Amino acid sequence: MAVRAPVSASGRLLEGLRKWYYNAAGFNQLGLMRDDTIYEDDDVKVALKRLPENLYNERLFRIKRALDLSMRQQILPEEQWVKYEEDKKYLEPYLKEVIRERLEREEWDRK
Repeated sequence: MAVRAPVSASGRLLEGLRKWYYNAAGFNQLGLMRDDTIYEDDDVKVALKRLPENLYNERLFRIKRALDLSMRQQILPEEQWVKYEEDKKYLEPYLKEVIRERLEREEWDRK
């Protein structure tokens, strides 16, 4: 018999607040994921170059579709919205690696 870890009331409240904020932000109504909205600084630009081609193309499609919807002042039908549970941080592993390498390079240059 599997034992579930007890979920505290504050944990459920925090998770509910995260879901509410995710939906209130509105980018999911345009079909965007959280990583599609990250400001593109130098680290993000390098991480984007490291994305596999299929992930990069999917990202470009979502951004172009969102721009088109925004220009027409429309949103996607609700069944096409990106749900909080479906949103994956596809860029995060690449971004963490780029930041780690940059910090390592800066540390090396200081010595």
